[in-house]
Amino acid sequence: MASVMDTIYARARAGKKRITLPEADDVRTVVAAQRIVEQGLAEVILVNSRERIAAAAAESSADISRCRIEDPAVSPKREEYARQFFELRKHKGITLDQAREMILDPLYFGCMMVYSGEADGQVSGATHSTADTVRPALQILKTAPDCKLVSSFFVMIVPDCPYGENGVFVYADCGLVINPDPDQLAEIAIQSAKSMQNLLGLEPRVAMLSFSTKGSGKDPIADKVIEATKIAQQRRPDLLIDGEMQADAALVDWVAKRKAPSSPVAGRANVLIFPDLNAGNICYKLTQRLAKASAYGPILQGLRKPVNDLSRGCDADDIVNVTAITAAQASY
Repeated sequence: MASVMDTIYARARAGKKRITLPEADDVRTVVAAQRIVEQGLAEVILVNSRERIAAAAAESSADISRCRIEDPAVSPKREEYARQFFELRKHKGITLDQAREMILDPLYFGCMMVYSGEADGQVSGATHSTADTVRPALQILKTAPDCKLVSSFFVMIVPDCPYGENGVFVYADCGLVINPDPDQLAEIAIQSAKSMQNLLGLEPRVAMLSFSTKGSGKDPIADKVIEATKIAQQRRPDLLIDGEMQADAALVDWVAKRKAPSSPVAGRANVLIFPDLNAGNICYKLTQRLAKASAYGPILQGLRKPVNDLSRGCDADDIVNVTAITAAQASY
């Protein structure tokens, strides 16, 4: 388990990226900020009211002296960012006055810092919903040139597990896209393979999961996965992507030999793509609780620059880990 996060921490330290934390009025955030700086994972930019940041630091005795502070209300960049945001959103009916008001929100101000090159990524969600975290990222940063949608994945680390990559997996999508169509599901598979390669440095072996293996079940639900598999294979023939297959066929060698003997993925998959959010979310939580797995995410993929979400039940350690992941993402 330590080796995976060690890899991510090493990538973060090497990248020396600047990460905005817009929920800097929360004690967990300022405690995490101190640890991030002390461990050399990133340069931290605390975005919020200076008074609120100071109050959170005083309450937690956090040392934020090495962090940069940006107060949207008094920032010299405020008008510049408002005008940039207006230009990005005027086609949606946003007025300049509305842009000036919205840019006072630390989540929007932080994303504008990332957009303008003043920062490399953002982490929020300790006090905001996923929708609040993702909305400014989509409005300002938008999808990467080679991506069609933003999705999410979890890095799952299962102790004492012989499957996957010695218990290391990428699960997707478990947190964002509710019911992807075949084209979207193919995109999620390709993005997740790239995330496994770039973030963890591991060769992805992608299983497109279903209740059916290689035509054993007949239903439109399985047909969607079959079609998505074909699309993903056509788009990225260089990647190991196969399906449709059941979870045991994806993971267990002897089952794979019976159910999918010619598959290059079956029995050795380390990237698991679920047919919808229902299946993905249920499975990651069961894995986390029943197998005592560590679950890092949801980590967003497909944006031009990385923005990541936290659980509102997170602690300071979670914020440190997600910031390290975000800094590592910003390095590739």
